[in-house]
Amino acid sequence: MNKDMFELKAEEQKGQQAPLATRMRPSSFHEFVGQGHLVGEGRVLRKAIEAGRLPSVVLWGPPGSGKTTLAFVISNSINSHFAPVSAVSAGVADLRRVIEEAKERLKLYQQKTILFIDEIHRFNKAQQDAILPFVEDGTVTLIGATTENPSFEVTTPLLSRCQVFTLNSLVEDEIRVIILRALRDRLKGLGALNVELAAEAIDHLIIMSKGDARIALNALEMATLGTPPDAQGKRRISLATIEDAVQHPALNYDKTGDQHYDLISALHKSMRGSDPDASLYWLARMVEAGEEPQYIIRRLVRFASEDIGMADPQALVIAMAAQQAVHFVGMPEANLALAEAAVYLATAPKSNSLYQAYSRVQEEIKKGAADTVPLHLRNAVTPLMKQTGYGEGYKYAHDYPDHFVPQQNLPDSLQGNQYYTPSEQGFEKQIRDRLKKWWSPEKKKGEPETEEYIDD
Repeated sequence: MNKDMFELKAEEQKGQQAPLATRMRPSSFHEFVGQGHLVGEGRVLRKAIEAGRLPSVVLWGPPGSGKTTLAFVISNSINSHFAPVSAVSAGVADLRRVIEEAKERLKLYQQKTILFIDEIHRFNKAQQDAILPFVEDGTVTLIGATTENPSFEVTTPLLSRCQVFTLNSLVEDEIRVIILRALRDRLKGLGALNVELAAEAIDHLIIMSKGDARIALNALEMATLGTPPDAQGKRRISLATIEDAVQHPALNYDKTGDQHYDLISALHKSMRGSDPDASLYWLARMVEAGEEPQYIIRRLVRFASEDIGMADPQALVIAMAAQQAVHFVGMPEANLALAEAAVYLATAPKSNSLYQAYSRVQEEIKKGAADTVPLHLRNAVTPLMKQTGYGEGYKYAHDYPDHFVPQQNLPDSLQGNQYYTPSEQGFEKQIRDRLKKWWSPEKKKGEPETEEYIDD
């Protein structure tokens, strides 16, 4: 049934009163920002939509990544009736009504229905089972949106009839595009309000949105409406106003500037200085300012090998466990995993012996040390290799006391060189004692000339 002029006017007013995030929702791929791996030119999902042959799909991604927006763009791109349902408020009766309407529409007009279920993870098994037969027979094409892993939250029968597409959090440049578009748009956005947003305010808004476009637009709208125009008619929004809108103060931090490198340097040096308190402080400064957690972890992993190394081999395990925690749990909940790793590394025994050893080998190789492998260390995988001496004279360590036997392992030209010298710190003291025992003159007596372990 066609809408009369009063209904159309009411919808127009409702649209004008809707939140900025809703008003700025794109209606086409031309306006859509982000998720290029799914809907960029030539991608499979984009081509399926443009061809009008969309399968049932589940859109899985974090809040504000564009799941609902993408569903609306799809509805505008495909000649199908769009029936949105919220899993928060809809029940089985609502679903049955939508299904009956879809059947009637298909019968009378040969028009398919796209059933969009927002937050589909909130539907129980009975509710999901209610739509399963109609997804299967093509009465409706399902688009489900969820922030939760569909493997756990969507029933197996329903999931098996859907393609799952993963959306990513928007990157900072994409959030910036969305903000600037809202500031310029005079029809749906804030363009008619003559808003001037300070550069540092934009940067802070982008960082604090954490990839969620809805958070960014909601905060921008609140800051705008709370800022009266000045004598020139401009609404000048400062950093302080944006801080108030997002309820988070801006930290003195620039992810691409001096602060970025200064703080990571302070963290590294505090851990090297075995100061857990300072390490926690500099870590928190970066985390709370919105630093990419994977960047921090890469530095922790490097530190574990460079400044601790074999003094505590568990340090590398702890650092990698923090990486897994961030990946599995996500931020901000994984902040304590990062803190645990930083404190462990700060309080672990320190040694740069491994770092120095590798540096010595690097220099050796740069000087052109690339001798051939001694014959006794080569595998004789063919009769000809065996005839030419491959593997001849090799001593199998497990056949000897302590599972050790001294023999030449370096090339002839490098015999006697020592690259790794363990310290007296932590586990390295055990390594040092073990090497002294193995490579003692008594052990080597009567053996061919071998690499000597030097106790310095």
